[in-house]
Amino acid sequence: MAITYTWTVTNMSVLQTPQPDFVVSAKWLCSGVDDASTEENPLVADISGVQSFPDQQGDDFVPYADLTESEVLNWIWEQMGANGKSNSEACVEGQIESEKNPPVSPTSEPLPW
Repeated sequence: MAITYTWTVTNMSVLQTPQPDFVVSAKWLCSGVDDASTEENPLVADISGVQSFPDQQGDDFVPYADLTESEVLNWIWEQMGANGKSNSEACVEGQIESEKNPPVSPTSEPLPW
């Protein structure tokens, strides 16, 4: 199974100190599409979250208007830690796998006596 992941920043929160429009958190979305998807049977899933980084910009402050999504995503992944990005993608993969092969759940049956 090959999955194409797309990461996006959906929202950012700012403070006006220590710089104008200083980004302190960002909402993110990780979406995945399985290459076996069809229009009739889309195999897609996503996970989202919010990452805070009040000290992220430090001495390398970039004005809000000059920020790129790529730069903010790098901040997010850095704050997530070593396995944060891959763990998020693994969650998306697990959701898609559950769509392809739904888990079997036990059912409650009346007692035979």
